Amino acid sequence: MEFLYFPLFTIAGVPTTLAEGLAFVTGALCVWLVARQHLANWGIGIANCLLFILIFTDSGLYADAGLQLVFIALGVYGWWNWVQGGGRADTLPVSRTGRMEWLALAGAGLVGLTGITLLLSAATDSNVPFWDALTTVLSLLATYGQCRKRVESWYLWIAADIVYVPLYAYKGLYLTSILYIGFMALCVIGLRNWRKDLAAQAEPVGAAA
Repeated sequence: MEFLYFPLFTIAGVPTTLAEGLAFVTGALCVWLVARQHLANWGIGIANCLLFILIFTDSGLYADAGLQLVFIALGVYGWWNWVQGGGRADTLPVSRTGRMEWLALAGAGLVGLTGITLLLSAATDSNVPFWDALTTVLSLLATYGQCRKRVESWYLWIAADIVYVPLYAYKGLYLTSILYIGFMALCVIGLRNWRKDLAAQAEPVGAAA
């Protein structure tokens, strides 16, 4: 695996490795496919997670590294959930997050944020425990929504990306920071596409009324 740490080029005096370059490509492709509800996003996303495990562990972002393992598990679930009953990416319809679901997610998020922050502070040498924990929690909530095709998952991804961009730049992961700026743009596209699908689902109901 040492070849993945081969430096491709340097940004602001910091070498960018092959692993980060591959993560950039697979990450951008994954989000682009999600925005289009293409089933291939899940397999590419899992490969992206494996690369980021190496990158984040090497950079001391331990919560983000551990988060990738959860992402892989959720990726398998999301893959299955999208194709259940028909084997097509559009089998599961886009939907909204309900009020009780929001309350449950908010409660789980606060518990997770507190627990992960305390764990990183006590058990690791992380110098950004709160921000590492915050991005982890937001990403988990967003991934849950993505697996269920909740349109609001894109808002959570945008919020996470707003924190990720300066966090990765602070850690010297400049290419990854640039990638997450691109993610934000793709999230806006994904939000627009999913909202269009949601509106299209409501049209027959409105016409019948």
